[in-house]
Amino acid sequence: MHARRALLYMPGDNWKMITKSITLGVDCVCMDMEDGTAINKKAEARTTIAKALQELDFGASEKLARINSVGSGWEKDDIEAVLPHHPDGIVIPKVESFEQVEWASQIIEAAELKYGWQVNSIRVLIGVETAKGILNLKEIAAHPRLDAIIFGGEDFAASIGATRTKDATELLYARQAVVVACAANDLQAIDIVTIDYRDIASLRAEAEFGARLGFSGKQIIHPAQVEPVQTAFTPNAEAIAYAKRIVETFEASQKEGKGAYSLDGKMIDMPLLKNAQKALDRAKAAGK
Repeated sequence: MHARRALLYMPGDNWKMITKSITLGVDCVCMDMEDGTAINKKAEARTTIAKALQELDFGASEKLARINSVGSGWEKDDIEAVLPHHPDGIVIPKVESFEQVEWASQIIEAAELKYGWQVNSIRVLIGVETAKGILNLKEIAAHPRLDAIIFGGEDFAASIGATRTKDATELLYARQAVVVACAANDLQAIDIVTIDYRDIASLRAEAEFGARLGFSGKQIIHPAQVEPVQTAFTPNAEAIAYAKRIVETFEASQKEGKGAYSLDGKMIDMPLLKNAQKALDRAKAAGK
């Protein structure tokens, strides 16, 4: 599974932006046929993304294609245009049911078999951004081809009639619901977009809060957002050193037949060990 700290959206019809995106060292480049593309540019986006998948070297960046929502009327043409060129994953927006994920999964599996690719080599990431999507998370998150759930804050607020605020308290329940569903199914949880891409201080604060909630990464829409988001979702040297100490001292205390023990005046037991191991896993995935 890729480390997805920063997931950058690029309009699928904009070749210049897509070629720029592969120079940014971003974790994921998501070429978009949905909201980032005008209605009269959908066909051009399909062609441009297919060309990018064939011709560009994305390096270590995961290459994703976001189709239009299931039921939009565009989704079949979208997925069939990009699949033959083997993206790393397909992003399905506005998912509200298990069946919508299964629809895409069957088409992807048929392509994998047809082209002799390893089954499950193309993963699915989904956007959950409506009241119905949040309520159905338990069933949706259990789909075996899923890798990540992306929470769409703006769409969700519109779906429930909430007013978006800077501190995003109106989204807290839904954000935590996504984190819980992902944790229960070993998926990555990708947090909301910070719309004002010039306000880097707000972006850092929002990204750090998302990381504390348990998200593994964040959606971004501008190159200036790459570094702050990657930093927020990567344990720093101090956190890594402390996590290593917990793992090492926990092993030593187990050998001595102790359960919980004290480290720097704090009680350490199994939940803290699990958190420490997760921090080390995140650091390793980020190349630290």
